[in-house]
Amino acid sequence: MATRHLYLARHGAANAFGELTGIGNQQAGLLGERLAGVPVDAVWHSPLPRAVASAHELARHLPNVPVAEAAELIDHVPYVPSPAETPPSWVGFFDGYDEAEAASGQRLAEALVARFAKVPERATETTAKATETTAKGTETTPEGTQRDTHEVLVTHAYPIAWLVRHALDAPPSRWLGLNSANTALTVIEYRDRLPPTLVMFNDMSHLPTGLRWTGFPESIRP
Repeated sequence: MATRHLYLARHGAANAFGELTGIGNQQAGLLGERLAGVPVDAVWHSPLPRAVASAHELARHLPNVPVAEAAELIDHVPYVPSPAETPPSWVGFFDGYDEAEAASGQRLAEALVARFAKVPERATETTAKATETTAKGTETTPEGTQRDTHEVLVTHAYPIAWLVRHALDAPPSRWLGLNSANTALTVIEYRDRLPPTLVMFNDMSHLPTGLRWTGFPESIRP
């Protein structure tokens, strides 16, 4: 039974213009060092510059691994809860989201799940697009067979929260409050005929103390 391993990471720390900072670059490099021992098939990233830069920085530690954009990973609000579903502290956050924006975000969330939250495809389809993009070479896995796949997704806090919520089969509004630090690692595994396995969430053990918890509100952290 083949397993799809997704390694989800929020981009490195960014400035007010959405560009990766020096700290963010360091964080991405350290995440790349951590993933160097994993047989990564592909690195996918959001179209936004801070995710693009993070993906390419961590990929320096993953020789010959293709790096490609996945539009589904862009930063978006995956689900706008109804008033009855919204915790009081979140009410103001959704001011200004009209029905069209909410529907667009939900379509993106559904596309994200449809593309990544599933078991490995046959004939190595999971890496085909990235291989074409980067000219990695011809995949040699026999057609029609399945094997374990390992993919890194460099994205944003909300898409990670949505995939975690989906893996836990939690109510749609439960993505609220699931935050990820910059370059923190979340791992989800997908196997045929079994529920997804959340292996780890928001793990920062590859970062030294001074580089942890960026992307969270300032507070005392363990």
